[in-house]
Amino acid sequence: QVQLAESGGGLVQTGGSLRLSCAASGRTFSNYAVGWFRQAPGKEREFVAAISWSGYRTHNVDSVKGRFTISRDNAKNTVYLQMNSLTPEDPAVYFCAATQLGTGRTRASDYDYWGQGTQVTVSS
Repeated sequence: QVQLAESGGGLVQTGGSLRLSCAASGRTFSNYAVGWFRQAPGKEREFVAAISWSGYRTHNVDSVKGRFTISRDNAKNTVYLQMNSLTPEDPAVYFCAATQLGTGRTRASDYDYWGQGTQVTVSS
């Protein structure tokens, strides 16, 4: 079992930045690729970014390329999502998830472990 806990969400103005954290406990976290997803009210859960177990490979959805950066520190059992230039299209509950299936997985069903989510709100 891997337990995940997101933090760092909040309210920010359009154009602002937030850094989300995903802290893991349980099994060896470095064995897992990690993804970030988001879900806005009335919408399906959407893939945002993923990172390999080593941190050397990353994959972002087109809508966040150049604005969001995923990274990880396995010594701290933590994955980060740095979000810059936030827009009114970005508000959602953001979830981190872990999988042993490898990097680049964009389907929520490919991930075995999920956190509870953290709310991101962007004001205009």
